[in-house]
Amino acid sequence: MSTRARTLTRESQLFRASVVSTTRLTPNMQRVTVRGDELRDFPWRGYDHWFRLFLRHPHQERFHVPEAGGEKWWQPYLAMPDEVRPHCANYTVADFRAEDGELDIDVVVHRGPDGELAGTVAIWACSTGHGEELALIDQGILFDPPADASSVLLVADESGLPAVAGILRSLAPDTVGRVFQEVPTDGDRRTLAGPPGVRVEWIPRTDPGTAPGSAALAALRAHRDIDPDGYAFVVGEQTLATEGRRHLHRAGMPKDRITFSGFWKAEQH
Repeated sequence: MSTRARTLTRESQLFRASVVSTTRLTPNMQRVTVRGDELRDFPWRGYDHWFRLFLRHPHQERFHVPEAGGEKWWQPYLAMPDEVRPHCANYTVADFRAEDGELDIDVVVHRGPDGELAGTVAIWACSTGHGEELALIDQGILFDPPADASSVLLVADESGLPAVAGILRSLAPDTVGRVFQEVPTDGDRRTLAGPPGVRVEWIPRTDPGTAPGSAALAALRAHRDIDPDGYAFVVGEQTLATEGRRHLHRAGMPKDRITFSGFWKAEQH
């Protein structure tokens, strides 16, 4: 690998935008495209570039832009009264077009036990309309392989798919490695652009009762070709991230060559 991604260290910046369109990308993924003149200056770095998304709660009559920015944005955000404080969530840039000031956000379509939409952002993504206001704070990237990494190993559930897609698209052409990408159904597969030397294995959850992240974790544990000189990126449901890191370390990969992040935590039943 000849390219190393580095996390952003400068102050975070807030960008205002509004919804352009919302489209069902796959059975369990909704894409929301947003646009704003301020987004023309968004410092997109590719890879798994992520941001804090602020949007209006259903009970709020209008969107109130948070007085947020810089390293201490969280304090003024929390100081906003409950009736006007917008919802905040973390998301990955699915795609970015600087010349148009457009950014794509891929949102997992979560559903409750009766099939109803569940989760603030999923409900918003599937029901929002053109012109709906929002804001986001740039947060940089997590993907950070050592310069001497001989290979990459990406492991994720559907919540990490936008990050995996962005990383694959940004890798050097000579990169080699493996991807274990779990998705809810076979219909959630999609074409991913990436180096020819990185093999992508899709892992649909064939049993509806399977806990998210568990299929990807099982595939990782069954993978015998762990490269101690490589670099691993494990994200998604919390158990997948923490147990995946533990397995990789026990298999001989140094901790400083593993990036892991629990994007969410499944409810225990």
